[in-house]
Amino acid sequence: MKTLGLALIVTFGALQAAPAANSSAAFEQTAAITPAAATLRQDMRKLWTDHVVWTRDYIVAAIGDQPGASAAAARLMRNQDDIGAAVAGFYGKPGGDALAVLLKEHIAIAVDIIKFAKAGDKASQQQADAKWKRNGDEIAGFLAKANPNWPRATLASMMNMHLATTTAEVVARLTKDWNGDIKAYDATYDHILKMADALSDGIIKQFPDKFK
Repeated sequence: MKTLGLALIVTFGALQAAPAANSSAAFEQTAAITPAAATLRQDMRKLWTDHVVWTRDYIVAAIGDQPGASAAAARLMRNQDDIGAAVAGFYGKPGGDALAVLLKEHIAIAVDIIKFAKAGDKASQQQADAKWKRNGDEIAGFLAKANPNWPRATLASMMNMHLATTTAEVVARLTKDWNGDIKAYDATYDHILKMADALSDGIIKQFPDKFK
């Protein structure tokens, strides 16, 4: 257990070490928050909160060998379709479907990382970690092309932090660091709300007529 915990901690450290963009400055919201804009923010927060809540549910169930793990994974995959459908309202169904595919890959890789870590298969785990980072970069690139108000470097930094905080949850669970587990989830949740707001702000800026 110490070996796999150490392997994940090394991954976590590498994710944290990546350069971080100034997300608050890059996504600064200048328009007034209208009722329509407030609704978008609320809906986006709900979607991304579901993302981290069901991820956590899966982490807890999978590491604890609980029978609900497969149900949690299925619900988590459905959340990626929900996010894609929300984005489709602004970028069309093809765009929403493409994002959902990338996000489902994000989840599938996370499932593999947990499986390999539990099995002590460090080589496969490291390959999955690298794939996870590439997928995060692909998500950032996809979103940056869709909206000029979403700088790719900032999006990449946000995705990198999402991977890091999620990895910290897995590390804490595997090593039975229960206080660290709570701290890691708090960090994951706080960050995803910032990310959700940043995405909402970019949409509001790109489609101002929809939010008057």
